[in-house]
Amino acid sequence: MAKRAKPEKIIAKLREVEVRLSRGETTGQAFRAIGVIEQTYYRWRREYGGMGVDQARRLKEVEKENLRLRKAVSDLTHDKLILTEAAKGNC
Repeated sequence: MAKRAKPEKIIAKLREVEVRLSRGETTGQAFRAIGVIEQTYYRWRREYGGMGVDQARRLKEVEKENLRLRKAVSDLTHDKLILTEAAKGNC
């Protein structure tokens, strides 16, 4: 099973492809040089294109915090629904 690349490595690979393309390599050669397929490259470029390493780290931290908060809200909403049902006497 393949390992997930860290944002720092992804940004470095995106920059490497840009350099290779500016030197006149084809896109296929550049993708093979960094060891990814075309689909992965374009997905990375959409997500990390134009970002710095510190911005990518911050983005991942914010996404992780957002997920944690969504779970907390979901749990609290579920608890509230249970309590309202119990208060009505439907248990």
